[in-house]
Amino acid sequence: MKDGIIPNPNTIYPIKGYEEEIYIKPTIKNPNIVVGDFTYIVDSEFESHVTHFYDFIGDKLIIGKFCQIGKGVEFVMNGANHQMNAVSTFPFYTLEGWDQVPPSQNDLPLKGDTIVGNDVWIGQNVTILPGVHIGDGAIIGANSVVGKNIEPYTIVVGNPARPIRKRFDEELIDIMEKLKWWDKSIEEINSLIPLLTSSNLNKVKEELAKLF
Repeated sequence: MKDGIIPNPNTIYPIKGYEEEIYIKPTIKNPNIVVGDFTYIVDSEFESHVTHFYDFIGDKLIIGKFCQIGKGVEFVMNGANHQMNAVSTFPFYTLEGWDQVPPSQNDLPLKGDTIVGNDVWIGQNVTILPGVHIGDGAIIGANSVVGKNIEPYTIVVGNPARPIRKRFDEELIDIMEKLKWWDKSIEEINSLIPLLTSSNLNKVKEELAKLF
């Protein structure tokens, strides 16, 4: 292990002396936010990046392991949605003095849980809209607005975010989806780092294929 230190997912500050990047999992207080080991954000806290998140709706934000979340990222949850099947979208029921009972959940355009896979890189100032599912290994370019699901190992950019290309060929993507390196032990991950960080993708494919 580097400098004799074993990586610890329950450490808040993984860079000694620097408090503007944190592992998210040990800081979470909201039970409807679930974050995997070693996922970090470039900020000193996380939950303010999850907006319009109301208990009465019951949606969840679920983020996998080893994700990298840039500064200024916002996860917009279902509480941001207004009733759209009536002639006015104004939320009278949320504001004092107006005689409207809350609409039923069937009358609200709820999109379900927001789910981010493992080893996803989210660039700075990205906005992720309610109910989006982002696959393992995806990359989201800075300032993108994500309103639709993203396939694993796909690069997307823009507003609305659109796919540019797959990161790898289908054979290597299939190997990576079988490997699920983020679920392995710290020792196993350490031993895989030379392959996980190599730019020689043909060699990576060849070596990883031997594991199956």
